[in-house]
Amino acid sequence: MSARFGVGRPRLRLICFPQAGGSAGAFGPWRQYLPQGVELVPVDLPGRGSRIDEPVPDALEPLVEALLTGLRDEFTMPYALFGHSFGAVLAYELTLRIERLGLRPPSALLASGSRAPHLPLDREPVAGGDDAQLVAWLQNGDGLPPELLDFPDFLRDLLRAVRGDMALAEGYRIPRPVPVSCPLFTLAGAEDHVATVPQVEPWAGYTSSAHRMRVLPGGHAFPQTHPEATLAAVLGALTEIGALEKAER
Repeated sequence: MSARFGVGRPRLRLICFPQAGGSAGAFGPWRQYLPQGVELVPVDLPGRGSRIDEPVPDALEPLVEALLTGLRDEFTMPYALFGHSFGAVLAYELTLRIERLGLRPPSALLASGSRAPHLPLDREPVAGGDDAQLVAWLQNGDGLPPELLDFPDFLRDLLRAVRGDMALAEGYRIPRPVPVSCPLFTLAGAEDHVATVPQVEPWAGYTSSAHRMRVLPGGHAFPQTHPEATLAAVLGALTEIGALEKAER
């Protein structure tokens, strides 16, 4: 986990998981739009950010179990889980484990920019390609700022993390929806070609509670290119189910 950010006394904890290869810094642009009482807790996965020297995970199950162990103490107050792209897979799998163990469940699960887990991958996998192919794919999806090409050492570490996460994301598929019991909100980018709106829509079957979907401007990187609109959609969803009001009592 990286540093947390909040305005005033925290009443709701927003735990965030980044896209493939992303670090906690992906949520830095959200900081200036945080309202009173919401604590932003961005998560650094092994092999990036503050954990750059750790091995990149090569299996999903132990990664999710490690996240559960590391985050368990964060569930002592009302909280929500937000994940973008590969981060949505982590947030979903973590929610399933939390509920199965009878731990305090999240007020909501927010899955952003991610195809529903039972849908097949409708493109050729990119995790096994060479660095040039991976860079081209990332640039096409707005996932690689061009200025990073001028920093080969940093780019090498970034691609290592991206490749590891993409291998897990591309290999992740379940036979049918397994619903969580908490409210589920999905966000999609109107111009996203990595996780299209029709691919995000079937997340509706992944909850036995309330579900809402918002389509936001931008491509696959919309949480970074449109941070104010994305956070407003997240907070609006939490307000709609009463999570923010409940947290303020």
